[in-house]
Amino acid sequence: MAAGNDNSAMNLLLVLALLGIGATFLKNTEQRQRILWLGQHLQHHQIEKLMEGLIDGYLRALGEQDAERRASVLNLLASTEETLSGQLQRLAADLRQLDDRQARTSRLPMGLPLVTRLLPGLCFDLRELLALHAAGFEAVRRNEEGLDRRDQAFRLSAELLLFQHSCHWYCRSRAVASARLLARHRTSHDQVLAAVSPATREAYRALTGVA
Repeated sequence: MAAGNDNSAMNLLLVLALLGIGATFLKNTEQRQRILWLGQHLQHHQIEKLMEGLIDGYLRALGEQDAERRASVLNLLASTEETLSGQLQRLAADLRQLDDRQARTSRLPMGLPLVTRLLPGLCFDLRELLALHAAGFEAVRRNEEGLDRRDQAFRLSAELLLFQHSCHWYCRSRAVASARLLARHRTSHDQVLAAVSPATREAYRALTGVA
């Protein structure tokens, strides 16, 4: 009797192990495909390079105690901001080529396989999200709220970090994106979301379901 129970337990563990291996394989396959889809569009732009330059520049300027030097650094970044804004808008337009299935992004915190295929109601559209980011960055760049240059730079950096988080979310998962944001920039997703413009934050929450 005991031997039979042991065999049943072993069989159950074997089935669970095989299911886990299969789920991991499917998840990794889906993630590689998403990285490929997004990468095919990003390769036509210099968005990552421009973002890196701007964020580094903002950090330098925001840490500068001398107001004149800070203003000088920020003024030098204006042309890069304009270029990046245009590229974000073109990327959002390019991504309209994705079909509905390719653009689906799971709202679940963790990356689970087949969610975007079987449970579309638990997903949002990447095309809408990146259009939201492009519009949000441009609105802050135009400074529609009349922020001083230092506050504007801080908000622009938050808009870029949230855009980066969204790209990682699409390719991996929300949890992985938030972990990368914290590791690379020592900033939480909640902090970034609180620092973007109210319009971006409201639209982002409505689309993604993030509280």
